[in-house]
Amino acid sequence: MLGRMTTPSFPSRSPCPPGACDCGREALAEDLRILRLTRQEERILLERLENLASLAELEHMQRRLYENLGIRLSILPSFNEVRSSRGIQILIEDLPGLCRKTRKAIPAAIRRSLDRQPEIAWRLLDAHDLLRDT
Repeated sequence: MLGRMTTPSFPSRSPCPPGACDCGREALAEDLRILRLTRQEERILLERLENLASLAELEHMQRRLYENLGIRLSILPSFNEVRSSRGIQILIEDLPGLCRKTRKAIPAAIRRSLDRQPEIAWRLLDAHDLLRDT
């Protein structure tokens, strides 16, 4: 009888050194999509997130991150006054297999994009109806 395969049939991310990360890679049961994010693919993803051109492209990237990797990314204006991209909350839902460095790098890349293209932040605020009184 054939046993269950333990190695994925696609290029996967190499494991983190023991004690260096809290990714919980060993806790992955059936959803192995996150392992498709190799270090090279991560660099490409971060570069693309840094060079966003519009809110539509950002929303598209959010959908693709979930569809391809299972990463749930929430981007919401804070309840306080938003004066810069720092006032926008960028949250990644905890996901086993997603490295600590990657969880920090994705929001940082999006913030750099928002700093370069403030129109995206304005559209995001407008989409949440925060500019209705101005």
